[in-house]
Amino acid sequence: MYETIDAYTRYLPEKYSEALKYVDVNGRTKLQILGTVTECIPNPTYEVIPTPGAWADYYRGINPEGKSLRELANPIRCPDAFRQPDLRLELMDSQGVDGAVMFPTTAGMLEERTKSDTELTHAVTHAFNRWLLDDWTFNYQNRIFAVPAISLNDPAAGVRELEWCLANGARTVLIRPAPVPREDGTSRSPALPEFDDFWRLVESSGISVQMHNSDSGYDRYVDDWEGGDEFQGFQLTKLRGFIYEESRHIFDTLAAFIAHGVFERFPGLRIGVVENGGSWAERLMEVFDRVYRKKPKDFDEHPCDVFRRHVWVNPFHEEDMSHLIDILGADRVMFGSDFPHPEGLAEPAKFVMELQNLPAETTAQVMGGNLKQLIGI
Repeated sequence: MYETIDAYTRYLPEKYSEALKYVDVNGRTKLQILGTVTECIPNPTYEVIPTPGAWADYYRGINPEGKSLRELANPIRCPDAFRQPDLRLELMDSQGVDGAVMFPTTAGMLEERTKSDTELTHAVTHAFNRWLLDDWTFNYQNRIFAVPAISLNDPAAGVRELEWCLANGARTVLIRPAPVPREDGTSRSPALPEFDDFWRLVESSGISVQMHNSDSGYDRYVDDWEGGDEFQGFQLTKLRGFIYEESRHIFDTLAAFIAHGVFERFPGLRIGVVENGGSWAERLMEVFDRVYRKKPKDFDEHPCDVFRRHVWVNPFHEEDMSHLIDILGADRVMFGSDFPHPEGLAEPAKFVMELQNLPAETTAQVMGGNLKQLIGI
């Protein structure tokens, strides 16, 4: 979805009004967070957006004229169907889409920019979730499942937010695939035992947790080589492009989940990995296997088997589906279009064209059955 301009401020307490606000910069509205204007999302009002699917060929490696993403964007006024669930449902009907787990656009970059103030991070997260419940609900006619966000910076506050989400009908929740920050600049894995109260409630409630692509703070590694201190979003230098293609943030996050034993402590956990692609999966499985063969006594079970039991993956449409299914299993790969974003598919159901060489049963699993299993419908 494209959020309305008040999505993060409608319910934000007055004392934070200067911490997160929209400001005018040379006639353009920008988002200012803790006194810093962010260019990560050039137009945070979403009044004008790129055409859905405008960058799909670019991400397939088809850009013979070498045009920039800005040149390819073909901007349009944001349709109401991208902001309202009733109109979105009509659009889904015309697209042949039965149901959708739907994610916010701005939320993925906020936590990295508020991490120096834990109280603010949780206040903004709760403000967004209240807006989401108002405008979309967490379950719209059992077909649109809008995903509320959870911050774990203060583990106890994260549990309280999850309790509130569950009380209001959430079927799944979103966490950032990144180390959990502390105000002093250090961070730690969300799979460590200090977060077990959160994972215990996730397991006992029967919901799943989604990890959508976000600003995971990994630009700091590129900054070691190129300098700079602002997440560039889609404005990638060549080196940033290489690092982005490596998918380090999701690789490291999922490796930490296996290494820190959260799935052993909570065998009922289900994790969905969304808009992070799947090209990293083979490398991760190879690393799991190499380490296991060297130190089998460090594990109760082969880490590849643990991973395949607990993690569902939504690949990018341009990736090799058959190969990913061979790696993860037919029951762990999920259709996703990223619609209406420009890097996704203009016609979501055409994802099925990437599955033409697969058995009908596998196609049915990928195009819906696996997601239903993940979110428990």
